[in-house]
Order: sequence, then C-alpha cells, then structure tokens
Amino acid sequence: MIMPETLAPTTAEEYPPTPAARVVDHPAWPRLKHAVEAVRPAQSPDGSIDFDAEGAPPRAAVERDIERVITELRTLSPLLPHDAAYHRALESDLRRWADEGFGVPDFLDSLLAFRPAEHRADGLQHLVLFPMYTQNGNPDRNLEAVVVRVVWPEWLAELERTRYDNPMFLGITFEDFTPGYDTNSAVLFPETIAVREAPERFSWGGIFCDREAARFRKVVAAAGEVTSLALPEDAQGLLTDQERTQHTFVLWDMIHDRTHSHGDLPFDPFMIKQRQPFWMYGLEELRCDLTAFHEAVRLEREGLPQARDVQYAILLDRIFRFPVTGARNRNYDGLGGQLLFAYLHQNGALQWTDNRLSIDWEHARALTVRLREEIETLYRLGIDRPKIVHWFKAYELVSAYLSPHPGSTWAKGPEALDLSQPPRKLVDDVLPDEFPLSLFYEALAKKLRKVIESTRGITADTTVRQAA
Repeated sequence: MIMPETLAPTTAEEYPPTPAARVVDHPAWPRLKHAVEAVRPAQSPDGSIDFDAEGAPPRAAVERDIERVITELRTLSPLLPHDAAYHRALESDLRRWADEGFGVPDFLDSLLAFRPAEHRADGLQHLVLFPMYTQNGNPDRNLEAVVVRVVWPEWLAELERTRYDNPMFLGITFEDFTPGYDTNSAVLFPETIAVREAPERFSWGGIFCDREAARFRKVVAAAGEVTSLALPEDAQGLLTDQERTQHTFVLWDMIHDRTHSHGDLPFDPFMIKQRQPFWMYGLEELRCDLTAFHEAVRLEREGLPQARDVQYAILLDRIFRFPVTGARNRNYDGLGGQLLFAYLHQNGALQWTDNRLSIDWEHARALTVRLREEIETLYRLGIDRPKIVHWFKAYELVSAYLSPHPGSTWAKGPEALDLSQPPRKLVDDVLPDEFPLSLFYEALAKKLRKVIESTRGITADTTVRQAA
C-alpha cells in the first residue's frame, strides 16, 4: 500500500497564473516521465493491470513506480500553482488506484479538479497526467503525462470575449509527452480519460496548434512540389513561419470548435454518442471549417492579419492533407476534403492540367462560401425531415460531386434498403469506403505517403531540428 502524505494547501488564488520556468527543464520531469513509462507496458487496454498475466511485473514494482510519479509530481507542482488543486486530486486518484489493486482506473475527481480554461494566459504551462487514450493515436487507456503550454495571445482573447465566445476552448502546444502522444493525436480532450462516469458537462478541450501547424507546413510544402502549385506570396509565408501558422490554427480551431453548438441541427461527433452514416460526420466537420472560413473572410475585411492565413490554411489542409491521411474506413475528415476539392474543381476554381495544379484563389473563396451555404441549407431543411430522409438528402449532396462506390447499396436509393429497420441499423449497409478516392487522390496519396507517415509525433521542435 502507498501511504499518503499531505501536500501544502496551495490554491490558485494564492498564486495567480503566470508563465514559469520550463517544467521540462527541471530534473524531476524526466524522472516522472520515466516512471510513467515504466507503468504503461503493464496496463491492459482498459487501463487495468492484470498481475496474473504472463510477463506482468510484481505489484510491488508498480507501486514503487506510482510512488515515484507522486514524488516527482510534488517536486514539480510548485512551478504550477494554478494547478495545485488538480495535482492534489491527482495524487489521491493515483493512490486509490494503487490501493484498490490497479483495476480499471477512475480519475474522475482529478478530472473535475483540472480546469485549465478558467485561467487562460499566453505561455501558461500545465503538467497533465491521466489514464487515457489519445484520439488518432493510442486506443488504450494508458497512463500518459504531457506538459503543455497555452497559446492565448491578446488579439485571440479579445475575439473570444467579443465575438466567438468559447469558454471551454484551449489552444496549446507540446512541451514534452509520453508515448501515447508520439502519434498523430493533436487533441487533449476530457472525453478520453478513464472515469467511473462521464461528468454532466466538460469544462475544457485542448487542441495542439503546434502539431497542426508543423504537419500542415510539411505536407502542404510536399504537396505543392508534387502538384507544381504556385502559392501566392502571402500564403508561402505559412510554410516558413511556425509561430504564424500556429496562430492561424488556433483561430481556425476556436471558431470551428464553437460552431459545433451553433446553427441549425448542429452536433459534435465527439460529444454526442449517436450512430449516423459517416458522411454526416464529414459534412458536420466540413460545415465547421467552412464557417471558420466564412468568418475569416469577414475578419479580413475588418483588418485582422491572421484572417487571410486562416482561409489559405483551410483550403490547403482540406484539399491536400485530409483526403490522403488515415485509413479509408469511414474516414469522414477525408471525405470532407474530397468534397471540397471536387466542388472547387467542378465549378472552375481549381484546375489539374498537364500534371499541374492551379487555383483561382478569389473564385475559390467565393465557392467555398457557397458550399457552406449549401450545407447550411441542408441542415435547415433537415429540421422538418425524418432522420432517414435527412441522411438521404445529405447523401445526394455528397454524391452530386463524388462518385459512390459501384457496390454501394445506399447509392441505389431507399428501395434498396430495408426501411423497416431502425435508422441506426441502416448504417450497417454503409460501405467502409462509400466514396473512394478519385484518380487524382490515388496518385497524390502514393506520392505523399512517406511525408505523411513522417509527421507522426511531429511538434514545432521537430521542424526546428529538421531545418537545422
């Protein structure tokens, strides 16, 4: 049994949040990280530890590792007084997990105590430690430790206060992390954490704008070279300036994130457990991105320097990286990128001739706003339609620009489906790759495969090292 000791009753009020020396430079951080990494291999997918399993470590050894984690957490916690309550709750959750025999972990108390969005300050650090899976990364609920830094420049804070209220949003960058984040995961979401029951509502959600920016820069640069796309001079700067691109993504993310709860029939694929055909998720994610694009057009007219960058980033990330990243199994983000490319191509804003890609940027801006309007109209009319009719109307919108798989049942229309089943059962008739890649994207995927694979675990520091 791990015997508890008492941490000093520090509160966030006693120590207002201010940037401190880098946590990862303190000798205690690598020791904490090493202790966490010693525990992870022993864990089952649900986060528990089966000490009777072949090759399992002795329970006493894992208890010692947890004690090391707690010791180093105590050493580092004074650097982060704004997280004092969370770190106290975290120690209690770690001790309870150990005392109860390392069953399925329950870190609800520490999750509720961690409230980083309550004091957003540019440069503020957090040491976050939970049993969790990492979206687009490690599917198992392993113990993970990550040090993050908040990105919250004053111009962004002002926009959030006055126009895009999003009290839960947190733009963050990596300082260092355990192996669950040495992946493609670019989010820190409370939904991924092992708890006994989900809270009634969450109070924060973090997105790593440094990883988004770094992989955007690498993939778009390679795609531009492969397709011979000549970028405008102002767009070219996004590929050479990491901080500028991070600020681009944090603005895009903030508007995108709030759009999930605004408009007609909004839904957040991560927050609401509902079973729908994956093109519905693709349209929702695209709607949120196109809303961010639309708002960026307005902000550019008002003189915000980052607004035009957001427009370039949405277009380039969506048409280059999204369609050729990840598996083809219900890849709704990939579908949204395919739809945007096809819409621009079939309406004359994008040309692929003589193996060269060219974009009429002003026409593309107008068409991107128009596609958003079409999706918004679909949502608005959906209010008066049954669910299955709404799904078919959405299918019609997508298939007007993308060819369905020739073996698709849905493409044959309602008469091909057993409509006596509940709507959720009809999702079983959706093919894993309902809208396959076009000839353009098949070729692009082959040429970008190694580049995309190389972005696994990428951060701003990675791009600096590679440039050196």
